[in-house]
Amino acid sequence: MILNSATSAPTVTDATGTKANAGTDPAAAQDRFLKLLVAQLNNQDPMNPLDNAQMTSQIAQINTVTGIQQLNQTMQSMAEQFNSLQVMQGTALIGRNVMTDGSSLAVADKAGKGGFEIPSAATNVKIEVTTAGGQVVDTIDLGAKAAGRHTFEWDASKYTGTTDALQFRVTAVNGSTKLSSTPLALSKVTAAGAEDGQLKLTLANGKTINYSQIKALV
Repeated sequence: MILNSATSAPTVTDATGTKANAGTDPAAAQDRFLKLLVAQLNNQDPMNPLDNAQMTSQIAQINTVTGIQQLNQTMQSMAEQFNSLQVMQGTALIGRNVMTDGSSLAVADKAGKGGFEIPSAATNVKIEVTTAGGQVVDTIDLGAKAAGRHTFEWDASKYTGTTDALQFRVTAVNGSTKLSSTPLALSKVTAAGAEDGQLKLTLANGKTINYSQIKALV
């Protein structure tokens, strides 16, 4: 007869009245195994007693299973603590402005704000503010810019249309050579949480991003 403590996983109650599942609780699984072992010893055939090597193997097996279950519980506890720390970290960002990949123009108090990143120095950078349909609303000449990340601000006081869906595009050149550029959208963090081990941030523009997607704090 071979003992198998994982055959079923009944719910047991300990001395404190706390319920635990024998399939996941190491103490409950070990207690169940010992009860099965005692029952087997009491009911063994005197002419064919339980082999010592077999019993030793079964004891080693339950110790291994118990160790794995305890390790799993420890890892789960660590993951929960890590999630809590991530949420605390994210909470500190609520109310802060962050920059992420995107070309949406953030407009507030009659000022539009955004950013961009260029890999090398540019002799001239131009920002075109556009509608969602691509119509150019205004153009901003920023002049020469060094390599790296930059922000810009657009005076929206004279614009009479809706500002909710305004976009922008960046044109950077070095002499006659056009440079690559990455537009960066500015938005405020409104909420933070953890999902699948990742810190998630909800932005005022309606997007939900991973913490790793933040390019800069503004």
